[in-house]
Order: sequence, then C-alpha cells, then structure tokens
Amino acid sequence: MLSFADIDIVQLGIIAVASLVVACGLVFCAQFVPRLYGQPSTINAVQSAHSSATPRVGGIAIFSALVLSVLFVPADVVTAHVKFFAAALILFGAGLAEDLGFGISPKWRLAAAVVSSFAVVLALNIYIPRLNIPYLDGAISFWVVGVCATLFVTAAVANAFNLIDGVNGLSGFTGILAAMSLAGISAAVGNDAIFALSTMLAAAVFGFLLVNYPKGRIFLGDAGAYTMGFVLAWFGIALLNSSPEVSAWAILLTVYWPLCDTLLAIYRRSKSKKDKMAPDRLHAHQLVMRSLEIMVLGRDKRHLANPLSTAILAPFVAMPPMVAVLFWDNPLYSFVAAVVFLGLFGGSYFAAGLVVRRYRLRQAIASVGSRPRKPVLYVPPVTPLSVNTPVVQAANLAVPHKTPEAVRR
Repeated sequence: MLSFADIDIVQLGIIAVASLVVACGLVFCAQFVPRLYGQPSTINAVQSAHSSATPRVGGIAIFSALVLSVLFVPADVVTAHVKFFAAALILFGAGLAEDLGFGISPKWRLAAAVVSSFAVVLALNIYIPRLNIPYLDGAISFWVVGVCATLFVTAAVANAFNLIDGVNGLSGFTGILAAMSLAGISAAVGNDAIFALSTMLAAAVFGFLLVNYPKGRIFLGDAGAYTMGFVLAWFGIALLNSSPEVSAWAILLTVYWPLCDTLLAIYRRSKSKKDKMAPDRLHAHQLVMRSLEIMVLGRDKRHLANPLSTAILAPFVAMPPMVAVLFWDNPLYSFVAAVVFLGLFGGSYFAAGLVVRRYRLRQAIASVGSRPRKPVLYVPPVTPLSVNTPVVQAANLAVPHKTPEAVRR
C-alpha cells in the first residue's frame, strides 16, 4: 500500500515552480499583449466577478506543468500519458481560443470536450466500466453504452469546473482537493501511476493558485478550467478500470461540488425557461459573494468579498472529497453520502437566498421608516360658491367695479 510519504517532493516542487513561473510570466506579458486579456466585454459579462481587465490564460501555466510531468511519470505509463495529453490538447485549444477573445461558444467547447474524450477512448481503449447502479452496470458493459456514458460524464465534469470558476481560487482549490482525494484512493489500492499523476496535477494547480489567490492577478480561464475537470474525470475513470474494488460513487464525490452547482444551474434555468447554456450570476459562489457585499462588507468591497467567498466555501467544498477517501470501497455508504450532500447543497442554497431576500426587505423597510417626514400643509377642499352667498356678496361690495362707460373713458 502506498502512502503520502512516498511522494517525491522534489518532482512536485519542480512542477509547482514551473506553473508558478509561467503564470507570473503571463501576467508580465499581458502588459504588452492585450490579447491575453481576452475580449473587453468579459468585464461587463453578467457572470463577471471582477471590475478590471485581468489575464484569462492561467490554463497555459497548468497545461505546461502537466506536459512537464511526462518527465516524472512511471515508465510503464509514459506512452499512455503522452497520448492522453495529445487528446486533451483539442479541448485545451478550444478553451484557449475563447480565453484569447476569439469567441468560441459554450456549445462548441462542449463539443471539443466530447471529441477529446472520444480521442482518449480510441487511443487508450478505456471507458467507464461501471456505475455501481443495479441493472445499469450490465448495460455499461456494452461498448457503445459505456462510451456514450463516458463522453457525457467527462464533458459534464469539464464544464462543471468552468462554471464554478467565478471567484478567485475556488475552481483551483476544488481541483487540488479532487486530485488529492484521487491520490488518497490510489494510495489505498496501491495504484502508483494514478497516485503520481494526481499529486502532479495538484502541484501544477497549486503553482497557478499562488498567483490567482487572493488578488486574482491571473484567471484560470476556460482552457484551464475545462482541462482540469477533463483530466480529473479521466483519472477517476482510469482508477475505476484498474481497481474493481473502488466505488464509482466515491469517484463522483471527488468532483461533487462542481457537479452539484451544475445540476442546480440546469434546474434554475429550466424553471425560468432560459437557455441551459446561458450564463447567470446565481451560482453558489456568486450568492455568497453578493451576500457579503449586501450584509457585511458593502457594495464597494468586491476586492474583499471575492476571495472571502472562496474561504467561506472551502470547508463545504472539502467535505465530499474527504468522504470519498473514507468510503472509497463502499458503494452503499458513498451513495448515501452523495444523496445527503446533494440535499445539503440544495437546501443551504435556497435557505441562503431566502435569508438574503428577507434581509434586503428589512433594510428597505428600515430605510423608509428612517426618512425625515416633511410637514404637510392642510389645504381645505374647494367647493363652488353661489353668487348669492354672503361671502361673495361682501367681496363684490369691497371691490369697486368699473362700468362700461368708465372703461371707454
């Protein structure tokens, strides 16, 4: 059995430093290459959580470090590793084109994820072997069904990591947790290849995160978020193939927060009859950030609310991967944990929204009640007066009237 004491700190340090150096270099080069900021309209996008132009090409730093990891992977998986990242290059290229401002739509990026996954299936002859769901596992054993399920799951996880990339550090932190939980499961089953690859991925993301959090000097971008989710999904699938005792539900828990957020977004947009791919600012991290601005910090403190949102969500993001390592070989317990976490996620999201709405209502009522009231001048109602009314007759006597002759004179 492996343990985290078997980690080669020097190798991981090299990968982390490589990612850090590339990220810092991109921040420096962005001063002279405006294309690295992407389209100027991204600042005004509905889902935007920043107020100034920032390089969106942090994925280059992570992908470069992962390519460097080829030098350190076990010798028996070098060929497979190279083929895998050659296939992932399709998705990475589509995401990078969007980050550079060339306008690749979400549907085309999802298509690129599907094509990349199919390339992995063809190159490595690997796909999801089971779901630990009665009656469905028999269907998954058929190549067509298994491959279709694989394409769907890997594209969903890749897109899910992109959806939570809305505040500084959240997607990167989630990726590190997922990678380390996969490493923990790999250590339990003695899979040294996935153990090494997962820890290297965590190191690559960590190097980028040092520049991204808390100041947000560079963003993960679509290339980084899509690729990170894609790699994590395939590492989990590889682990399921090599170790029959590993629960598919435990692998699901390693990437649970992004998937829950995606399911909630689909439900929210379906209920409002909006396009499923349309961006909004109602994700869990955005709700936390806006709540901090409204209830605690003030609306002009986005630079504080943004990183604080990640710090607040960190314990909740960490719980499912930790449970995955605990119940990695127990499908029933990991399934129950998935159901419980789904209920907690949805319940806390809607409860938090209700709290914020009630707070805003109380603030609105209080602001109306605290306004100084202006004195109201009473004006009696005006009623028509008859010419025979004593008041009118007195007014006529008080005012001299000119006769027609006097007017002519």
